Amino acid sequence: MDKLQIVGGNRLNGEITVSGAKNAALPILCASLLTADTITLQNVPDLNDIGTTLRLLGRMGVQSEHGHDGVVQLNAAQVHSLEAPYELVKTMRASILVLGPLLSRFGEARVSLPGGCAIGQRPVDQHIKGLEAMGAEIKIEHGFVVAKAKRLKGASIRTDMVTVTGTENLMMAAVLAEGRTTLENAAREPEIVDLAELLIKMGARIQGHGGDRITIDGVDALHGASHQVVADRIEAGTFLCAVGAAGGEIVLRRAAPGTMGATLDKLQEAGLSIECGDDWIRCSMNKRPRATGFRTREYPGLPTDMQAQLMALNTIADGTAVIVENIFENRYMHVQELVRMGAQIDIDGHTAVVTGVPQLSGATVMATDLRASASLVIAGLAAFGETTVERIYHLDRGYERMEEKLRSVGANIQRVKREAA
Repeated sequence: MDKLQIVGGNRLNGEITVSGAKNAALPILCASLLTADTITLQNVPDLNDIGTTLRLLGRMGVQSEHGHDGVVQLNAAQVHSLEAPYELVKTMRASILVLGPLLSRFGEARVSLPGGCAIGQRPVDQHIKGLEAMGAEIKIEHGFVVAKAKRLKGASIRTDMVTVTGTENLMMAAVLAEGRTTLENAAREPEIVDLAELLIKMGARIQGHGGDRITIDGVDALHGASHQVVADRIEAGTFLCAVGAAGGEIVLRRAAPGTMGATLDKLQEAGLSIECGDDWIRCSMNKRPRATGFRTREYPGLPTDMQAQLMALNTIADGTAVIVENIFENRYMHVQELVRMGAQIDIDGHTAVVTGVPQLSGATVMATDLRASASLVIAGLAAFGETTVERIYHLDRGYERMEEKLRSVGANIQRVKREAA
């Protein structure tokens, strides 16, 4: 397996271009199933999860062209399979997002249950509950969600919890349903807004996206459209944490600071100097960070996807920070790896108490999930000596050429390719 070798101590200076958001691109790719016309997308990141989604759609008959410039064209005029097989779904839980579009346009779908997830439970029962409310007949057979409906009908749906993929799936199902669908307790993430904006360009009638009550009036058919994927707020936040830990000054281009309020607030509390424009962020750090506690929340609260990176920043901060993880029950797996580097962290259930140390020391550490990988890179940039981050296939799921971007602003970081057998 590939690994990253990092020699800490270099300040970061220069500019980085932020990639498109993985968590926006994945449902948007699945939305191509809703029309027989061509969908053209810009700013699609080149990531393993994107490749997996394109393979899944290709297995169904969707034709796609993925250029190196972030442009992807998709055409679902010749869909011949309505099944999402386990061998693809098991590698990426977001594959469940084909369920709503398939059922809405074709009247049936057979989608493998995703299986386990390293960071915690992500049940699909809310997806099923909403689709059944719209008239779908759904069974669980041999590990598959098997759904049928002649035509979905609008309904008032209130999910038991705030669920991002659930909101996305039900919104895509509702755009071709008969009548009006109201989604109560809807997720408010910017990625949901981005999906809704594409669907509206395709002819959908959606109101309220970005709030907790979304109204969708179904239409008979959708058409092709062109859309640019929103900037990745988590990637941007990760690079800002890296500057906070290593010091220096960087400018993030093609960013979306308007989606990052809670993260930017916390970083400023930690002592970073931050200035923003419509699509750029300038950040500088010339001192030891201050300890900054937080609780993860659904948007517009602090995202769980930034917890590990902010924890890494707190490991070298002045003072003690209390962190509470409210979203996923197993999202502290990076803690033991940070402790290997000299961090002082105590865990009690969902609470982590981080006492900052003056400096971390380089070590060989193992990535356990996507954001944990990023936290170890940040720690390595700040540590004394060499850090080796193993199992970075997790990192490649959500960060486009991270080591190249960091190296361009002065980091001593390189990818070591796995040796041939």
